[in-house]
Amino acid sequence: MKDDQMPPGRRALLRGAAVLGLAAATGCSAAGRAPAPERAAASGAPAAGPQAPRARKPSAYRLRPMTGHGPQRAAPARPAVRRAPILRLPGRTRAMALTFDDGPDPRYTPAILRTLRRYGVRAMFFVCGEMAVDNGDLLRQMADDGHVIGNHTWSHPLLPSLGRSAIHEQMERTCEVVERTVGTPPLWFRAPYGAWNRAAFELGAELGMEPLAWTVDTLDWRTPGTGTIVQRVLSGAGPGVVVLSHDAGGDRTQSVHALDAYLPELLDAGFHLTVPSRYRV
Repeated sequence: MKDDQMPPGRRALLRGAAVLGLAAATGCSAAGRAPAPERAAASGAPAAGPQAPRARKPSAYRLRPMTGHGPQRAAPARPAVRRAPILRLPGRTRAMALTFDDGPDPRYTPAILRTLRRYGVRAMFFVCGEMAVDNGDLLRQMADDGHVIGNHTWSHPLLPSLGRSAIHEQMERTCEVVERTVGTPPLWFRAPYGAWNRAAFELGAELGMEPLAWTVDTLDWRTPGTGTIVQRVLSGAGPGVVVLSHDAGGDRTQSVHALDAYLPELLDAGFHLTVPSRYRV
């Protein structure tokens, strides 16, 4: 007899028997297993009872070490190791660079910054770490005015007399002070006394810095007189010239007064006082 020909009562009886058999079979197969966690109710609220932990997919982010709260700053591009320092700006334009070593010194650096600000001129300051660490406000003024802050070691030693690790420490400590104070590490380095060696070039490049020397030395550290300093700058002026002066390391009153005298004369003569680009030297 076909199913659609059965009386309705019999069909209902057969369906009930089938349901009971299926329930019995299911209970037997699950008898040896722990009860499965209850599912959430249809409304979306979790059912009563302990919830089974949900399996998590591996996360590449969670597997990476967390070294900070934001994206890491890219390290400065490492320049090639040079055999000699850069002595002048490239090109044949009437561009010159004014550089000041050994500071910052609160007795003289502020006056130099005021003069440069008055004429709208940018310069380079090669700072010593032991001076910079106590004069962070002057470093920030330099950066705010657009000046370039270079590395002049920590304590102004004669580098060829030091071992490689000591030279590295002199450079690295000053890099750290500058970066911690103004937010960016120095990209230029100058050896004290102009005494370079192979280790200085290699370690400077390793720390992302180019070596810059000078074309005209005012010898202001000898305090030869304000007029003599002015005459040395003006007579040595020319395209690409890098002038060396000091804003610390002794009495720099003459250097401050000399800047007041020669800077407007250089500008009147058509010279463009600027700072070098590390990528164009």
